[in-house]
Amino acid sequence: MFIDCLLDAGERAELLDSFLSVSRWVSVYFLWRPNLPDEADNHLVDLAAAAASTIIISNNVRDFDGEQMRFLNINAVTPGDFMANWEMD
Repeated sequence: MFIDCLLDAGERAELLDSFLSVSRWVSVYFLWRPNLPDEADNHLVDLAAAAASTIIISNNVRDFDGEQMRFLNINAVTPGDFMANWEMD
């Protein structure tokens, strides 16, 4: 299942635990449903809007382009672009 992953099962579990330790649960009370080219991506916009996020990190940024995304001020970037431009506070 994780053929291309450089992390072993223990390292993946540790990474996920670390990620979850700084995450917060966000309830979605509304649906924006921006009518993206891939219907399966719309829920990510709902989550980003509910969390007041301005960024979605995805390898599939092409599907997150359109007027609805500009209206919500949410940009999609690849994981590589995010890591290259990320600055720790």
